Amino acid sequence: MPYDQSWMGYGMVGAFEAGAIAAAAGFLVFALLSRIGRSQGWSIAMELSWSYVAAMALAGGQDLWNLFYFNYGRLQSLQLLRIRLAAVHDADNLGQRVLFEFIGVGIGVYLGWLALGRRHPT
Repeated sequence: MPYDQSWMGYGMVGAFEAGAIAAAAGFLVFALLSRIGRSQGWSIAMELSWSYVAAMALAGGQDLWNLFYFNYGRLQSLQLLRIRLAAVHDADNLGQRVLFEFIGVGIGVYLGWLALGRRHPT
């Protein structure tokens, strides 16, 4: 999430908060892309898939990047690692927060589809 996370809780509470924010983002992104997609003639599968990808990039992009960086980035010194870890909120539960963001975006897009996107046969 590309915003200040200092107000969020730690551990499971922070993961639930991140998941709730991701669900709201998924719902809103689906609402926007559903309107655009209908005017462009997109299928519902295209609307759902692009909504999921865009909402995940929006809601969980920073956490996902940090998770990737700490696993595959080349950290040449202990000081660099300390600086990077100090910039991350709740680095101990980063993977849990990313998992809840993935689940939250999926739930948000699904709820958006239930509320706005179901197409009835004419």
